[in-house]
Amino acid sequence: MKKSFIINLSAGLMLTGVLASCNKEIGSLNGSSVDDVSANPSRLELNNMVVGSEAGMRTQIGLYLDAVGVLGREVYRFSGAEPRYTTELLGKNDLTLTNNVFYLSNPWNARYRVVKNCNIIIAGATRSTLITDKQEKGYTGFAKTIKAYQLLLNLNYTETNGIRVDVADPDKLGPFLSYDQSLTEIAKLLDEGKTEIAEGEALYVLSGGFDNKGGGMLKFNRAIAARVAAYRKDWPGVLSALSESFFNLDGDFADGFYHVFSTGPNDQTNPSYFRPNNTGEARLTHPSFITDLTAYSAADDRKNKARLRTAAESSDDLTGTHDLALFASNTSPMAIIRQEELILLYAEAKANLDEITDAKTAIDKIRTKHGGVAYAGDDTKEALITENLLQRRFSLLYEGHRWIDLRRYGRLAELPLDRTNDTVFERMPKPLTEAQ
Repeated sequence: MKKSFIINLSAGLMLTGVLASCNKEIGSLNGSSVDDVSANPSRLELNNMVVGSEAGMRTQIGLYLDAVGVLGREVYRFSGAEPRYTTELLGKNDLTLTNNVFYLSNPWNARYRVVKNCNIIIAGATRSTLITDKQEKGYTGFAKTIKAYQLLLNLNYTETNGIRVDVADPDKLGPFLSYDQSLTEIAKLLDEGKTEIAEGEALYVLSGGFDNKGGGMLKFNRAIAARVAAYRKDWPGVLSALSESFFNLDGDFADGFYHVFSTGPNDQTNPSYFRPNNTGEARLTHPSFITDLTAYSAADDRKNKARLRTAAESSDDLTGTHDLALFASNTSPMAIIRQEELILLYAEAKANLDEITDAKTAIDKIRTKHGGVAYAGDDTKEALITENLLQRRFSLLYEGHRWIDLRRYGRLAELPLDRTNDTVFERMPKPLTEAQ
């Protein structure tokens, strides 16, 4: 059997200790070896690994969002050095997605590096004689939560091609699980993490991106659990998880958890930021976003997610007139999950449960707060699901959702084709390095 990438992980690269230089950014310094950490780690060593895990979550996140954004016709990604953004990902002339390519393997490997780090945190905290049982749960609850989230991102790529969930022993990896099995195991990890966080004591300090006024890792865990429950079509589960998260129907849409960036030593800047009107390397809002949002409501302030360029940019028979304008600078934070998504998850669950009034109330929070008018469409489950998908499209642009949303509702055929013989893909293949 071909060895998986996971077997050959250079865990030391992740375990080069990463410490927060302040509460708003992530810095770096040398730390412990894998063996030292796994044997009997101190609080300092465990904290290094925790912050290293948060830092690792940002690795290749821009590429991940580019890939799912292009597949979901949210953005164009033009690059003079890399034509596959406009050829393979858009299925130009019937091209297919390959299993040994940067836009698949790089994000995939980065997510499993963090999973590896989380597994070492769990093993180290469990064995450590230098922390209390309560403190152990603080570490293992964190690690299971982040591990679940990283596995979910890889599952978003491969969907029914599945993922490996059990990778704790690199010499005896677990099998690829089906989509439903993978979601079940991710949900279990989140539930275990929830219990351990609630019973544990957190000794670690995370960046400002997790210093959320909604409140801590438990709230983050339950917010991600609500997203997973929606993917599982467990609508009561969505509402239950939301009730324990930072969900607030009247809350600030921007409240949530974020990747943070800085120009500090050994830190990382926002990989998805380009200067306005950049040429050659550009990230452009898909023309259909501007057209459809304008047709929906000329007053809607979500139009500000797209900035009109001084000159259109063209590449490979594609033309964009608007830059993606989500990030003001190369240190702007990037949303992981925020209040606006939670409100839309609430609306989605309520619609699927035929609780029409509640679904409309939540949708109207989104519509009116962005400058639009209240929903006046049909009062049916089907109509409200369609409306919710529309609002998710406008509200969550380039946050990693549209391709997954339309796929889980069997609506990928609604995505526009940019050129004759382009293709809309349903999922990524298993990476070549994961061949069994």
